[in-house]
Amino acid sequence: MSDRRSSRATARRRETNLPRYAAAAIYTAVSVVLATIAAWPVYASWSFLLLVIVSVVVAGAVVGVVSWRRWSGWTLAASLLGAFTVLAVPLAVPSRLTSPLDVLRGLGESFAGVVVAWKDLVTVDLPVGAYRNLLIPALVIFLVGTAVTAALAIRGDRWAPFAVVGGLGMTGFGLFFGRASTSAPLSIGPVDLPAPAETAIGIGALLTAVLWLAWRAQDERGRALRRASDVSAVPVAPGRSRADRRRLVLGAAMLLVAVAVTVAVVPAAARNADRQVLRSAAGPERLIAEAVSPLSQYRSMFSDARSDEVLFRVGGTGAEPDRIRIATLDTYDGEIFRASGDEGAGFVRLPSTRDAGEGRPVEADIEIVDLGGIWMPTAGSLASATFEGDRRGVLADRFYYSSDADAGVQTADGGLVAGDRYRLDAVEPAPVDLASMTPPGAGDGIAGGDNLRRWVQEHATGNDGAALQSLVQMLRQRGYLSHSLAPEGGPTPKWASALSGYQLQPSASGHSLARIDRMFERLLEREDDPRAAASGNFVAAVGDDEQFAVATALIAHELGFPARVVVGTRLVSSDPNLATCESGECRARDLTAWTEVQGSDGRWAPVDVTPQWEQSPSLEVTQQQDPENVTEVRPDTVEEVVPPEPVQEDNSTNDDPRVDDGVDLAWLWASLRIAGISLLILLVLFGPFFAVVIAKALRRRGRRRDPDPRSAIAGGWDEYVDAGIDAGRTVPRAPTRREVAEAFATASGTVLADGADRAVFSSEDVDPEEVGAFWSIVDEERRALARQRGFWRRLRAAVSLRSFLRFLAPRPSRRGSPHRDERGKRSTALVDRDTT
Repeated sequence: MSDRRSSRATARRRETNLPRYAAAAIYTAVSVVLATIAAWPVYASWSFLLLVIVSVVVAGAVVGVVSWRRWSGWTLAASLLGAFTVLAVPLAVPSRLTSPLDVLRGLGESFAGVVVAWKDLVTVDLPVGAYRNLLIPALVIFLVGTAVTAALAIRGDRWAPFAVVGGLGMTGFGLFFGRASTSAPLSIGPVDLPAPAETAIGIGALLTAVLWLAWRAQDERGRALRRASDVSAVPVAPGRSRADRRRLVLGAAMLLVAVAVTVAVVPAAARNADRQVLRSAAGPERLIAEAVSPLSQYRSMFSDARSDEVLFRVGGTGAEPDRIRIATLDTYDGEIFRASGDEGAGFVRLPSTRDAGEGRPVEADIEIVDLGGIWMPTAGSLASATFEGDRRGVLADRFYYSSDADAGVQTADGGLVAGDRYRLDAVEPAPVDLASMTPPGAGDGIAGGDNLRRWVQEHATGNDGAALQSLVQMLRQRGYLSHSLAPEGGPTPKWASALSGYQLQPSASGHSLARIDRMFERLLEREDDPRAAASGNFVAAVGDDEQFAVATALIAHELGFPARVVVGTRLVSSDPNLATCESGECRARDLTAWTEVQGSDGRWAPVDVTPQWEQSPSLEVTQQQDPENVTEVRPDTVEEVVPPEPVQEDNSTNDDPRVDDGVDLAWLWASLRIAGISLLILLVLFGPFFAVVIAKALRRRGRRRDPDPRSAIAGGWDEYVDAGIDAGRTVPRAPTRREVAEAFATASGTVLADGADRAVFSSEDVDPEEVGAFWSIVDEERRALARQRGFWRRLRAAVSLRSFLRFLAPRPSRRGSPHRDERGKRSTALVDRDTT
């Protein structure tokens, strides 16, 4: 009889393993599919799909063999290491499959990539394809991640729930290493859902993990009931109690709320925020922020000492670009126009090639002569950059490019040096007609001064591209080119002597709001002078591209156009008055600046801003006689007023003081965003542990406040047993309460056992005072169980799930029992470890 019962139990255990293996395989497969979809934008190549398929098959085979042979975890780790060694070069570094020596080099790059390729992955523009060894992180994720997830999911002990960590980790790889911008919004009727792809992947990973955990909990309960039937002659009913149903409804409600919050609240909150991923914090942003703005150095290029110096040479056999871009400056603080480094995707490293979009293909071979600095000359929308010379390796590794700004920086050993050479393959987009553009709205930013605003209001004929084009033409016609102050008794500057018939007019450097507003003040004064209309000479604003490019950007902002300033050179131009590089040699005097404005279609249009120099300005104004009013002269004491220290070196002596517009609260929004992102990261990392602690507190509160005193005391006993189980105490099989108390060996455990038995089985009434006294002892015992462990074990006990899993053990049906609230036996049942 005993032998038949034992064989029947063994057969049932073997039978129940098949559904568990199937569920583990399904959960792992779904996690792999979600992780592949999430990581596809990072690689976007068939090499990546081949790597995923082969890695998953090999990982599944390794886990299957190790599980079948009952080998240890060390054997699994060694097997995965061997599989990685065999698969690394063919799958992750296929470019090294050219010779045996290259295979060995590729193997070295593979093992090095386990450490360094993660950093490289967030500094290279997406998609990276099979560039160098950047597929190594994907190989690690899909080989090791699949094996770990499957190996944990098929286990029957307390380690099995940790399989969700592997599944969520694989999905998180693509999300955290992906683009800084989210997917396009999805419109469903009148509702727009931002970031639909990321939201769907997140919800899919969450639901898959929750459903697998729920199925596993149900399976553990059924297996526990079958074990109880095998060792007992009394049939055990699998009926659910009211508490079980309440927990089921509560869990389903929490899941629905989590999905609703994910779909509605999170995308709405992130609608106008940049997506923060790992590549958001990578790149040369800090170096760019610390660099001197090229626009601030613009005037120094026209000094006699530098004007004839060759900065770089441009050559090539293919179609040459029209312009060479050195720096794109997109941020203005009222004093200096500089590059923020955080526009759009930011500056990232380029893979071997990228899709440059549609347009005219151009080529350029550039040799650096005397440029220096981190700003690297580029052309159009860059497809690839091939470096040459002794520094080609370090130049390629330290080259960063922004696809939104169409600009590049070189951070190798402080930047470019004489002799650096590289080849550019790029695409110049089709020219954009400024007159046909419509403004999308400039958004936040520094607005122009009162004089600029008045000048725009008096002359603008609308707020479209045609109006902007008309204002820029008027500004250039009424401006006058000047690169420096008047020399004091010295010779005429070289830049002035090169302009035939030029009449030197001095101008101060700088492009602060005060400097720009003074230009428009002079324009308005000249326009109000009746002699201007009589002579037809309205020229009054003196400066060069430094001031006029900023002025044009501020005018565009007034009309609702986003604008930025570009410093570079022109190779060809249809306007003979605009400077161009002669014979491919770009000298310091050829340096120029122009403004780019963006239309509602997202395209940028370059706007040349260099003022004319044929008609000299007339800066005098009509003299008017002061009114003769008899006034009483009162002597006043004159107090000396010490002016504030200047915030920028500006040679203009008649600039108006700036007016403080109020308290700048921009820092507050940035601080709130940082705090919110930090809180979100903490919730993602520690949210499950917080949820376990909160769930235990709610469970304890519900037991303590049970309206039935008998149930409240039985719940107190359950709380004592849960505390012991979470603290690592072992509960005997099918014990009495006294046996549990003796196993826990606490000071008042037997008192609690006797009190719980008396409350449950005695016919005497239980008053609330007894409940309070009983729970006071429970609290003391819980603290005693916690104090017996070290800090880390107490922390582990606080987030342990063992006390929740113990309710999966068998318990008798309470229907028809005279003590329907009796919990003594079922509450102390052993959470039996699976011996299979």
